Amino acid sequence: MSVERQRRLDDNFKMRKRSNAAALVSIVLVCAISATAKDIAVISHKGSAMEEIAQSELVKLCKGQTSRWPDGKPVSVVLRDPAAPQMRLVLERIYGVSKEEVPELITTANHNRVNHPAIIVVDSDEAVVKKVETTPGAIGLVDVYAITGGVTVVRIGGKLPLEPGYLLHGN
Repeated sequence: MSVERQRRLDDNFKMRKRSNAAALVSIVLVCAISATAKDIAVISHKGSAMEEIAQSELVKLCKGQTSRWPDGKPVSVVLRDPAAPQMRLVLERIYGVSKEEVPELITTANHNRVNHPAIIVVDSDEAVVKKVETTPGAIGLVDVYAITGGVTVVRIGGKLPLEPGYLLHGN
């Protein structure tokens, strides 16, 4: 085999190797983006009569502007750490602020509510579900795939997660 032909084969091999590496990087990026672009469900305590909420009311609850349900029970909103990538959608569509601004909002909402905080931050979707299951008057924001039979899924503006037009749809 000639030196020239060997050089062309080596160059061709290197180009294919770079192309494969670029394709792999693209696939990893798409997977990472879609992993953070999930549908978020609003869930409520099973004993609650809440089955639907208006977007404006959900925003008030999540910002701690509503302290009691119409039946007089205190309201608690349970959610993941606002800095978590999974919370990007909630920050954009519910809070309308950056992740750096949410801790101050939570502190303000919880002021003077020591025994029953307005907003409870937990570490995982499973912890959100568990806290909502065990806290009367609680609602939570959780990945749809973490929902269990121990909670009720709440409609937002008449829509359930995964329905077209749902407020907290991740794409």
